[in-house]
Parts: sequence; C-alpha cells; structure tokens
Amino acid sequence: METDTYYIAEFNIARLKAPLDSPGMKEFVDFLDPVNRFGEESPGFIWRLATPDGQSSTYLPPAYDDNMIVTNLTVWKDIDSLKNFVYHTVHSHFLRNRKQWFEQIIDQRLVLWWVDKDHRPKLEEAKQKLLHLQKHGPTSNAFTLQVPFDSHGKQLRGEESS
Repeated sequence: METDTYYIAEFNIARLKAPLDSPGMKEFVDFLDPVNRFGEESPGFIWRLATPDGQSSTYLPPAYDDNMIVTNLTVWKDIDSLKNFVYHTVHSHFLRNRKQWFEQIIDQRLVLWWVDKDHRPKLEEAKQKLLHLQKHGPTSNAFTLQVPFDSHGKQLRGEESS
C-alpha cells in the first residue's frame, strides 16, 4: 500500500570489528560514499542522515557509549523501495559480507517505522524506536522488514509490504 502521507524510516546499527582507519576496514570504507550515492539515486529514496559535508553517518560522533557502534538512518518512499535497495543492488554485497567488518549483535539491529512525509527523524528518535523494538518485538510503532506494518498499523503479510 503506497501512501502520499507517510514515508518509511529505517535505522540500523552495527558494531565495527576494528576502527575505520584500520586495514581490515578498507573495502567497507572505500565503498561508503559510492554505496550511499547509489542509494540516493535509487527509486524511492528520500533522505539519509549525514555529516554536514554529506559523508556517511558512520562519521558522525558516536550515538552510543560504545564508540565502535555506527549508525545508519534513512527515509524511503515505501518498504519495497527500501527492500529493493537493500537486497537487489550493490548494497547486498556488503550485507552478505557484513561479518567481515562487523561483530554480531545479538539483539535487533534494524528498525522501521512510518513518519509523516515532511518529517526527518533525529538520531535520538531512531534510538528510541530500536529500543522499543528490542523490548516489545515488532509492533505498528517499531517493526522489521520481516514483520512489517502498513501506515495504518495493520501487520502486512508476504508481498503486501509497500
């Protein structure tokens, strides 16, 4: 279900295996800008949190007490646009190979929620949504790609994710 009133916000965290300037992180770091640029040019992309000069949010001051945790916060037109970028573009290479650069996080590391189309979420709002998901599981307030909800709060099944 597409909507002209709401967009989907996405927030995810990852814990780096090593500092960004270490040799083991080179491939990941080298592709941050190109993958972000590709995302910005992808159908359905609306906005992403970035540094004032447009660099990845990975370079923002730490959002958590653990300074090895990096964040990504984006807004998309709908869930299908987000899923297409995540699973069917160059981004999927980095998703498949994430164990090379990131430690495993036991709890939920990605959360989705609907926002008014004119709203751009702040990092603190995103952290609260992830915490809500970790405490309560998927709800219409904070959910996952695997258990999505539409903008009216109805849980979606199968292919009806947008």
